[in-house]
Formats: sequence, C-alpha cells, structure tokens
Amino acid sequence: MTKLLVFGPAGRMGGKILELASQDKDFDIVGAVESHDHRTLGMKILDGKVAISSDLSAFKKAAPVVIDFTSPQATLAHLGILSSWDRAAAVIGTTGFTDKEKDQIKRFAADMPIVMSPNMSRGVNLLLKLVRDAARKLGDYDIEIIEAHHNQKKDAPSGTALGLAAEIADELKRNPKTDYVYGREGNTGARTKKEIGIHAVRAGDIVGDHTVIFATGGERLELKHIATSRDAFAAGALHAAKWVSAQKPGLYTMQDVLKG
Repeated sequence: MTKLLVFGPAGRMGGKILELASQDKDFDIVGAVESHDHRTLGMKILDGKVAISSDLSAFKKAAPVVIDFTSPQATLAHLGILSSWDRAAAVIGTTGFTDKEKDQIKRFAADMPIVMSPNMSRGVNLLLKLVRDAARKLGDYDIEIIEAHHNQKKDAPSGTALGLAAEIADELKRNPKTDYVYGREGNTGARTKKEIGIHAVRAGDIVGDHTVIFATGGERLELKHIATSRDAFAAGALHAAKWVSAQKPGLYTMQDVLKG
C-alpha cells in the first residue's frame, strides 16, 4: 500500500487527487497539507478521516509519496524538506518553473525519486510522442501551438504547451530562445521558417485544450488533445505515485512511468 501525502488539497487538482485516491484501496492517505495561513487549516475532509494541516514535519516518519500541484515557490520549499527524509518520493505536476528552478529540482532528485511532468494524462503523453514523429516528417511545415485553460490559471503558456514545443524543437534542432514566438502583435513581418508559434487562451472553466498545427501550402495537420475533466490528470498522478515509490533517486517523467 502506498502512503500518500497531498499538497494543496483545497485546490482543483489536489481535491480531485484526494477524491480518486480515497476510492483506491492501494492508497493510505496519511495527510493533506496547505500553507500556514490557509483558510481551510484544521478542516476535516474525506468523511472526517483527514484533517488539513500546515505541519509537513509531522509526516516524516510515514515516508510518504507526495503529490504536489501547487506553485513553483511552494513546491521547491517542499522538496527542500522532503529531500532530507528517508524513503520519501514525489510526483510534481506544478508548472511555471524557470530553468534555474528546474536545476534545483534536479539537485533534489539526487536524494529522492521525483516524477515531474507538465501533464499527467496518458493521452497528452502520447501526444508528446506524436508531435515529435510529425516534426520528423513535416519539419519544413509551419508549426503553431495553441493552448486553452480556465481563467484562473496563473502561468502562460501552459507547461504542456512548452513540453510540446520542446519535443518539436529537440527533433528539429530549433533554439527555444530565438525560435519560439509567443503570440503576435503589430507589424511582425512574414513568418520565418524556424518559428514555433505558441499561443495561450484563458477563458471560463476550460480544463485544458492543446492543438499542434503543421501547415503548408494546400494542407494542414492538426494534432489535438481535449481534457473534459481533471480526472485524467489526477488518475495519471496517482499512477505515477504508485510507480515512483519503488524507484531509486532520480528525476523521471511520465514517459518513464508509462514504460512501466
């Protein structure tokens, strides 16, 4: 049985993860942690079985797998504590990290197993492979990425959109610093062949849409993933939690998880 600790239980993803985990006999939910000033502290959830706490140290002896969909600053603080524990592991779905912050996570992964992915759904992780294959065959086409999320999402473009762009850039040897174009405004001139356009939409309660367009004269190919609920992300995170609990220290992706 996997001992599970969830960060951000009051959030959209944290709540859904706890809901699904409570229905899975393979999980023992040992706790739920929010920030020290959060309005839900002390609240009992899951039919009174778990109380929301801000005291991370209380779970050290449980040696849990933690799932974290919070913020970059909070996630880094959590990993800084967890990396000193024996037998802790982490699944990170937080997005918006800078390159420097990603390097910090790599250092934490020297002491604990960490799965980090901008998107935990199996469908999106298949899409990541498909766009690389398409880029290999259609590298001379114009490539654009459009993502849409709810109006409360704080980072843009989404981590998934950047992950898709990274697969394409790596395959085609494009430079993210010079070849990514984020939206367009004004007299931008004609599109260059090396551009990878990335565009963000924020509206209503959109869970997550991602479209990758490969276009040339006379045709276009669109690869699209639409999430209609957060269940797919939560289920993927829980699958990763079971997997990572048996791994050695290191930084893993959902591609590693899905390989088994």
